[in-house]
Amino acid sequence: MPTETESPRDQLISALAAENIYGVLLVAQVGGVPNELQLIIETAEYDESAQGLRPRANYIIRVLGVLEHRLTLGVFGRLLFTDDHPLLYHHNAPKVAVHFDGKPANINELVLDISQAYASTFGPWRHIAEMGDDINRALPLVDLLATGYGLLGTMPRPLAERMARVLEHHKLRATLAAEANFPTDSQGRARQATCLLLDESYCIALDFSVEQMGGLGRPKDQR
Repeated sequence: MPTETESPRDQLISALAAENIYGVLLVAQVGGVPNELQLIIETAEYDESAQGLRPRANYIIRVLGVLEHRLTLGVFGRLLFTDDHPLLYHHNAPKVAVHFDGKPANINELVLDISQAYASTFGPWRHIAEMGDDINRALPLVDLLATGYGLLGTMPRPLAERMARVLEHHKLRATLAAEANFPTDSQGRARQATCLLLDESYCIALDFSVEQMGGLGRPKDQR
């Protein structure tokens, strides 16, 4: 049960952690300032006797400084704000060029292991064929690896280190070269991105604010 001392954000998280409570993403719309999204979420309790959801409360999440999003309207079971998720690698981690030297005993097995390493890193949220420079597209991957040397791709460091282990497992030499101009906090870097997960939907942004809405669809007075 939410308490008076909980913030609207904590109230929303607590509500959705309860048994038989679900969220419904009703609206996702552009906000009033650049790079802002507004998400309207309803919490609802599953009523077994009615075989349906009974609305409980509405919230508006303002997504500020949007960097990336993929949203599907409808019912979801999990809501999570996090600054530690593979989706954030492309925004918060330095890019690293991964070069290889040598030919694998079985190119098809290496290609499969590269694809599996990518999939196990990002799960359902990112796909190897969709992410630009992560994998070098100058040649088909089989042809690239058959050359015996070259650039596998330029990717976030956690993924690069994993790919290096895959290459080394197949007896290739892997060389990692980090980008030289990736800013650190001491160099005045802007705050790191944060991720909001709604099951497999997500928003990546610099900040989020949450307000409970009144019965007329307006933010509720929090005083």
